[in-house]
Amino acid sequence: MDKFELIKRNVQEIIGEEDLKKFLKENKKLTVYWGTAPTGKPHVGYFLPMLKIADLLNAGFKVKILLADLHASLDNTPWDILDKRYKYYSEVIPLMVKSIGADIKNLEFVRGRDFQLKSDYFFDLLKLSTLVSVRASTKAASEVIKNIEGEKAKLSGLIYPLMQVLDEEYLKVDCQLGGTDQRKIMVLAREFLPKIGYKQRIEILNPLIPGLIGKKMSASDEKSKVDLLDSEKEIQNKIKNAEMIAGNPDNGVMAFLKYVIMTIKKDKKEKFIVKRPEKFGGDLEYKNYEDIEKDFINKKLHPLDLKNAVAKEIFNLLKEIQKKKSKLQKIAKEAYQ
Repeated sequence: MDKFELIKRNVQEIIGEEDLKKFLKENKKLTVYWGTAPTGKPHVGYFLPMLKIADLLNAGFKVKILLADLHASLDNTPWDILDKRYKYYSEVIPLMVKSIGADIKNLEFVRGRDFQLKSDYFFDLLKLSTLVSVRASTKAASEVIKNIEGEKAKLSGLIYPLMQVLDEEYLKVDCQLGGTDQRKIMVLAREFLPKIGYKQRIEILNPLIPGLIGKKMSASDEKSKVDLLDSEKEIQNKIKNAEMIAGNPDNGVMAFLKYVIMTIKKDKKEKFIVKRPEKFGGDLEYKNYEDIEKDFINKKLHPLDLKNAVAKEIFNLLKEIQKKKSKLQKIAKEAYQ
């Protein structure tokens, strides 16, 4: 797989794709960042961007992971527990990267407050605030910030996207990686960074994995997600109770299978195995997601058999993280009272 194909794998959109191709042709060493605010507890859906980070590292990028602590408080994380949530993220995100076997020699972790409180950054934030309208900032944050509109909307929700715009410049990156819910903020950055003298960046958007129940896998909804510290039995129960209609692949379990499990299987040259009793046809083996989906649509693959296989793969994926379960649980208890 060439560099461009590796970068585009499991990506929904690249804004500035022609610039990316140009830089690759020139063999320019590119730097990309992915940011996460320490709000709700990370869940298995975070493996999708982790795998994308691994792809970008393998494509020769330098990758910066921004643990955006100040952004978390702008999105309603109480100030008195901010440091505790930052600590949890700073422990668990590196473990997720390690668990997928990424080559981390070109990976750097950055804490938001370490550069976002400096005078030049704040001066540029004030500059941006005189250019970006309330409406434009509200629109940009609409898929990211809770309660961004209405009488009880906080001013902090309007500051959040402006800071994310500036992060591209102050992290000295060429690209930003984010989920499709970040698209409006990325477009805002491309529009307004040049207006304060900075260049546009390339924006790489990965899809979001739907929740086990509902549209989005949410850190605040236990039933919609598998937590990184869930026991094997909890994982089995959550996957067993996940929404899934026989013959319809549009659900969170299939999306996780496609974007995470089968991506890992493909890279390791391993097969996905669905265990079944002989009386129901015996075990099934798959080399790619397309064949799984085909059998599922044609109802040759029963939802419960598929769910059991996915639950097993998730538990195996979390084994490295769960080696530090007692330590992480202690930190989590303080951060998520």
